[in-house]
Amino acid sequence: MLEIRDIYKTFNPDTPDEVKALQGVTFRMEEGSFVAVLGTNGSGKSTLLNAVAGSFQVDFGKILLGGEDITALSEHQRARHIGRVFQNPFTGTAPDMSIAENLALASLRGRKRGLGWAVSSRTAEEFKARIRELNMGLEDRLGNIIGKLSGGQRQALTLLMASWLKPKLLLLDEHTAALDPKTAKKVIELTEQIIEKDHLTTLMVTHSMQQAVNLGDRLIMMNKGKIIYDFRGDEKRRLRANDLLALFDEVRRKEQIDHTTAEMLSRVYV
Repeated sequence: MLEIRDIYKTFNPDTPDEVKALQGVTFRMEEGSFVAVLGTNGSGKSTLLNAVAGSFQVDFGKILLGGEDITALSEHQRARHIGRVFQNPFTGTAPDMSIAENLALASLRGRKRGLGWAVSSRTAEEFKARIRELNMGLEDRLGNIIGKLSGGQRQALTLLMASWLKPKLLLLDEHTAALDPKTAKKVIELTEQIIEKDHLTTLMVTHSMQQAVNLGDRLIMMNKGKIIYDFRGDEKRRLRANDLLALFDEVRRKEQIDHTTAEMLSRVYV
């Protein structure tokens, strides 16, 4: 379904601010799989997701979706096949438009739009039925301005909008990071329900070790722009948050040893 072949991305090359964000990342996701990507700040996990979304062009490598090479496609062109939920609950929607109008836009993504009414009585009933599944009491508030809803309500609706047309790939960009724990738990439950119901192929970036071990059927850990661990199957199911903490500590110790060794060698050959 999603195939990433040896992609590289460097920001601000040949300057003091150069960042090698992706360094030869390669992996493949099967259709219907749910992959969580975990890493510290600067590990490359968000850059990887943005590369797939088309937020920028990679420097080298290829990205294929459903067998189609999408490497050169713009973010807008990829949006026909990719749904995305952002970290900020107020991103990905039109805040000054109603719930119904936002859902109408989501239902028309990638299609030609005429000048007729976006929300007919028939579509309104469909919207109510889909929103009712969120169990948030929003089905009778279609006329409410979406920007005035709570962060959790809006993120739930954004999730519904991103998955409305059953995209080939759903991207979850730390989509509960800005929510309080209780609301985050509710949004995660909705996420699991929607993904399971529609059998969506999903790539989720998270900073939460608990989410990483509890969600999905595969876990990728990144560090300094590279994939350093890839757990799946029984190995993934056996993982616990403490196991991930131990792995992060191991990576830090190795980096410290490598740094110390490099300093010692530099003194020897000066």
